[in-house]
Amino acid sequence: MTQTEAKNSYPEDPGEAVEKIIERHGSLLYSLGLKFCGNEWEAEDLVQETMINAFKGWESFEGRSKVTTWLYTIASRVCQKLHRKKAGEPLYLESLQELVPLNAKDFAKTASELDSLELAEVKKESLEKIERGISQLPLEFRMPLILKDVVGMTGPEISRIMEIEEGTVKSRVHRARLKLRKIVDSLMPRMEIEPPPVQYSVEVCLDLLNAKQSAIDNNVEFTSDIICLRCQSVFDSLDIAHDVCSRIASNEIPDGLLDRIKEKIGRNKDS
Repeated sequence: MTQTEAKNSYPEDPGEAVEKIIERHGSLLYSLGLKFCGNEWEAEDLVQETMINAFKGWESFEGRSKVTTWLYTIASRVCQKLHRKKAGEPLYLESLQELVPLNAKDFAKTASELDSLELAEVKKESLEKIERGISQLPLEFRMPLILKDVVGMTGPEISRIMEIEEGTVKSRVHRARLKLRKIVDSLMPRMEIEPPPVQYSVEVCLDLLNAKQSAIDNNVEFTSDIICLRCQSVFDSLDIAHDVCSRIASNEIPDGLLDRIKEKIGRNKDS
């Protein structure tokens, strides 16, 4: 999760400041690079270019935002610069109706129907598949989802970093979560009999889903007296997907990468 670090908690010298940043945030930045870019060499390029840009811009950084917000702003721009569309990468996400087929016949069991061992197994199986699923999201959905649910940034912070409206951030995060929810849903044991038909209009169900997602955004519990069995199944798999995202571990920064960054910073000092 992000830390509330101010610029004055770092050395004034740009080289020393960047070394301290890489010590504190290098592992997470590299881990995010893997998820942003989808491979190790691009992740290393992202870390290197982000830190070189941080070094060059340190003296002009006024400290009005947290250091982490400033750092991830640089990283997101580097990511977009480095990103090249790969063969087979989707251009868009499915519609809400496709992501949440409330009129389907086959539904996953709700979390309350699973024992603790079954639930733990679903989460364990979901981890690797969700990491892969994140890397396969279209970039404009991938970046806000990672910043929100993996790093733990707020909507306004992501809005500033990506230079898009806060409502757009929210919409993209919600759609990306629903895509990952489908991964969890595919791993859940199925209900033995088809659940009762949708009790309300689809619009009511989608309003409930939006309220549920907003509760996740704000880290509060969501309750309602009109949640049907179908919606509960969707909400439970959504909760599991979000929980797995929040627990994705940082990858250790590769040996030698820090030395290569220091060497490049040294060359920039001398130029």
